[in-house]
Amino acid sequence: MKGVQFLVAFVLLALASKLVSASDPGPLQDFCVAINDTKDVFVNGKFCKDPKLATAEDFFLPGLNIPGNTSNQVGSMVNPANVQQIPGLNTLGISLVRIDYAPYGGLNPPHTHPCATEILVVVEGTLSISFVTSNTDNRLFTKVLYPGDVFIFPEGMIHFQFNIGSTNTVAFAALSSQNPGVITIANAVFGSDPAINPDVLANAFQLDQNIVKQLQSRFWWDNN
Repeated sequence: MKGVQFLVAFVLLALASKLVSASDPGPLQDFCVAINDTKDVFVNGKFCKDPKLATAEDFFLPGLNIPGNTSNQVGSMVNPANVQQIPGLNTLGISLVRIDYAPYGGLNPPHTHPCATEILVVVEGTLSISFVTSNTDNRLFTKVLYPGDVFIFPEGMIHFQFNIGSTNTVAFAALSSQNPGVITIANAVFGSDPAINPDVLANAFQLDQNIVKQLQSRFWWDNN
C-alpha cells in the first residue's frame, strides 16, 4: 500500500511540476537573438543569431510612450513588443503590449491568448475588465480597474477590456510568452477564410442564417 501511495504522490508531483513549467522553454544559453532566414526548416520559435553578432539594438524597442490610434470600429489599439519587434526576446518567454482605449466605450474585444498568461496594469483612465472560465462553469470574473491596479488573465481564458470612463485609458500588459498569439473570437468565428458553413454558426449561436451571413460578410471584409 505504501508503494502505491508513493507512486500516486510521485505522479501528482510530476504533473504539478509540468503545470508549473507550462510556459516557453527555458533558454539554454544567455540569449538567442531571432533571425528570419529559415529557408525550408521550421523550429519552435525562431533561429538564433550567432551571439557574437548580437548588438544592443536586438534587445531594444522605442515608441511605447506614443499613444495608439483608436480611431477604428472597436476604439482601441494594441501595440505589441514581442519577438517580432524585439529579436532578443527569442527563447526568453516574455513579451509586452501597450493598449490604448478611446473614451466612452473603447473596447479590446473578447479574445484569448493560446500560449500565455497575461498580467495587466492600468496607468491612465478607468477600465472594466473580465474573463470567462472554461466549460461547463463559464464563470465570469469582472472588475473595474483604476490607475495602478493590476489584474491577471489566465492562459487560454477568453477575456476583454472596456473603457467605461470619459477620458482615454492606457494599460500595459506582460505576457508569459515571446509570442503569445491572439484569437479574437468574433473575427475567428465570423471572419474565417474560407467561411464557416452558415448552418453550423446558425445552430451554434441559435441565430437566423441570414443574420449569420450578414455577420460573416461584415467580419470577412474587416479581416481581408
